Amino acid sequence: MTSEKGGEGVSVGSRTESNAAATAVPARVPVRARGRRTVPARLWGVIIGLVIVCAYLTITTPLFMTWGNLVNIFRAQSVVAILAIGMTFVILTGGLDLSIASLTGLSAMLFGLAMQAGWTWIPAVLLCIAVGTFLGMINGLLIGWAKISFFVVTLGTLSIYQSMALLSNSGTTISLFSYKTFTPIQDIANSSIGPIPVIAIIVAILYLLASFVLHYTSFGRAIYATGSNAEAARLNGINVALILVSTYTISGLTGGLGAIQQTGRLTATSPVIDPGLMLTVVAAVLIGGMSLRGGEGGLLGTLLGVIFLGVIQNGLSLSGVSTFWQGTVTGLILIMAVGLAQLRQTKLRGKIERYIHRRRAGADG
Repeated sequence: MTSEKGGEGVSVGSRTESNAAATAVPARVPVRARGRRTVPARLWGVIIGLVIVCAYLTITTPLFMTWGNLVNIFRAQSVVAILAIGMTFVILTGGLDLSIASLTGLSAMLFGLAMQAGWTWIPAVLLCIAVGTFLGMINGLLIGWAKISFFVVTLGTLSIYQSMALLSNSGTTISLFSYKTFTPIQDIANSSIGPIPVIAIIVAILYLLASFVLHYTSFGRAIYATGSNAEAARLNGINVALILVSTYTISGLTGGLGAIQQTGRLTATSPVIDPGLMLTVVAAVLIGGMSLRGGEGGLLGTLLGVIFLGVIQNGLSLSGVSTFWQGTVTGLILIMAVGLAQLRQTKLRGKIERYIHRRRAGADG
């Protein structure tokens, strides 16, 4: 009798866990189906907006559609494009990296100090990437393992990394223009192979690699699962803490890469980062159809968002509008994009609830 009761206890426990997992699984099924249905609509929204803006600028500003201007748009947005890759990974998990601009600035300052100390460009680049990756990992450990809110952690490290960047060289800029060992970095940032900028090729490779990871690896599927429902992901055997650490580490890695490109374009490193850089990166990702709740979106939308913001900023400059208005326009576009996404999610949430209700009603029947 005792063994039978014990067996029944184990059986009940097993049924309880399996029921919990089964309850969680249906919540994830429509999420994946929802992603397949809404990706075209989400992308078409930003594509249509981009086409309308490009058509207007082409008519009003003939210089806009020249190849030289299009190359300038991409080079101006190259740092944002790189940082947006890491931000995409983070937002897919339902998080946000507010420290990305400060992290990039600190990585750039240490890169500049290494070049100033006589390092050749290869070890200096490796140092810059390693610093960015390490700082991102710190964010991830505090969020994933220490269970501190991503908002609190990245807001705190935003201030810490910015302060460290200022302290690294007493708040002064490091000019690298006269360093011969810096020439290869400058060439990568500004030269072209035929009509194609070198940095465009590098960014394309990064996006293809990141897209492969997100869509064709178990790690990428775990990221989407974590963002869709972290508890369901845990019940299905996913190490949610490790996923969070990994995504913030990837964000730090892209921060190190972005620091190299930024230094190459400016031929100098400054401890004072563009205050609008973080906003622009987040705006580009969200305009591309990402959800702040996580689990929805992809890198194609992110790239379209980067291009869209680049076109808007370039169009304002060509139209003679003060650069002081760029932040206002970016903020308004961000609010509208997130607002429309919220309306879409509200409708989809109702559909998902009806879908789950029908499945449960069918199972009961």
